[in-house]
Amino acid sequence: MTDATTSPAATPEPIRLGLNTFGDVTADAQGHLLSQAQSIRNLVDEAVLADQVGLDYFGIGEHHTEDFPLSAPDVVLGAIASRTSRIHLGSAVTVLSSDDPVRVFQRYSTLDALSNGRAEVILGRGSSTESFPLFGFDLANYNELFEEKVELFAELLKEKPVTWSGNTRAALTNQEVLPRTESGSIPTWIGVGGSPESVIRTARHGMSLMLAIIGGSAARFAPFADLFREALQQLDMPSRPIGVHSPGHIADTDEEAKEQFWPHYLDIFGRIGRQRGFREPTRESFEMEIGPYGALYVGSPETVAKKIVATLKVLGATRFDLKYAMGGLSHDKLLHNIELYGTQVAPAVRTALTKEGLA
Repeated sequence: MTDATTSPAATPEPIRLGLNTFGDVTADAQGHLLSQAQSIRNLVDEAVLADQVGLDYFGIGEHHTEDFPLSAPDVVLGAIASRTSRIHLGSAVTVLSSDDPVRVFQRYSTLDALSNGRAEVILGRGSSTESFPLFGFDLANYNELFEEKVELFAELLKEKPVTWSGNTRAALTNQEVLPRTESGSIPTWIGVGGSPESVIRTARHGMSLMLAIIGGSAARFAPFADLFREALQQLDMPSRPIGVHSPGHIADTDEEAKEQFWPHYLDIFGRIGRQRGFREPTRESFEMEIGPYGALYVGSPETVAKKIVATLKVLGATRFDLKYAMGGLSHDKLLHNIELYGTQVAPAVRTALTKEGLA
């Protein structure tokens, strides 16, 4: 295993700090849930603040549920593009398996035009699978759908006439797909939750690796980061950045952050656990996850910054995206979270990594 702190990927890539959301339904200051429509409008304001405080990325994950009603992220990202000037915008993730790669490319190349070259895409197979029956896809074809569609999307990224055939959509023969981007390609990542095959696939297609870490120690994912770097070398391909996506919440103090986040985390993850058949969180498990070796980045700016630094170092990663919203948290607390992340956490992370020669 290579040493992540001295790996080729750790030095040349700039440190990037972003935010992700699933379009969680939020609450007002009194704790009353807002409408889905108002939550979406608030999300646009949150992204505008992220731009103002200097964050690098704002991503919206595609979901189709009552808790996460963000079924058309690209539409919302277009609205955000019109009100921001520098922050990169994209998915977190796009469920490519139940979508059409051609339409995904067209939507995000259009977003790239509207944002003056700030669009990115994070592709995923879909840990939440509600889109499969919604759009008429069989979960029995889960792996084949993603493999073929990533293959096609990789061809589309070349922005040349495409010839392609497979089992999951109609063939293309020397087909132009428009609009083209001004830069010549859309930065594309694949979200990976812990499958070596997914890591190899990401390297093979020349895309960047986004590790979705939602439980346990980040150090468990170091072998996947090493595998990705080694695969790129064996394929004689240039190095690509590695990023991390993990949930969390920032408040003025550790105690405030915990008490604000815990009841909503228990509610959402408890219901998800019951639906999917895994153990519901307890206060004890929550405390472990917010500790130094857990996957939740919950605490004061100082606490969260130290944990992000440790994560980036152990993985040799250069990007961290905080999944910042949790259903039921109020809009004002989310805005304060974003402000603290941009004005205190991000500078502290960059300063710490610069002192160690890693940024």
